[in-house]
Amino acid sequence: MSDVISEYLKWKQQGDNLRSQAKEAMESRFRELLSEAVQIAAEYRADFGSTLKPPPPVTSFRFKASPRSRAKKRASKQGSARKNAREPSPAQSPAPKPNRKLAGLQRQLATAKKKLDEAKAVGKPTKPIEDRIYEIEDELRLSGNA
Repeated sequence: MSDVISEYLKWKQQGDNLRSQAKEAMESRFRELLSEAVQIAAEYRADFGSTLKPPPPVTSFRFKASPRSRAKKRASKQGSARKNAREPSPAQSPAPKPNRKLAGLQRQLATAKKKLDEAKAVGKPTKPIEDRIYEIEDELRLSGNA
């Protein structure tokens, strides 16, 4: 019986070692590929004068662990009483998330106002920029936040 247990412990140790080696190898390979991609992009920009754009799956890549696995680990490590204590009470409502569209419009408005100031300083015509500012402000008013 102790033979089986000792063999299992050896196997488990070997698995842990192999797992850590694989983790290190994957991390180093990931870094190598990213640095190679950066080098190629720099060469492309130097040779052809424009930037390389990565494909959409790469630009939207953000690894997030699945919430299910995290929830299972928490539930197994902590009692259900602690889980219930973390739930927000109805009196404590979470702060509303800022609207992305409004934030974008506000950034556009700030940029347009900067451009207007720069155009006035240089003496360029400002009518198109003023029109754009009016359009952005109108969109903000229509959305309910001026």
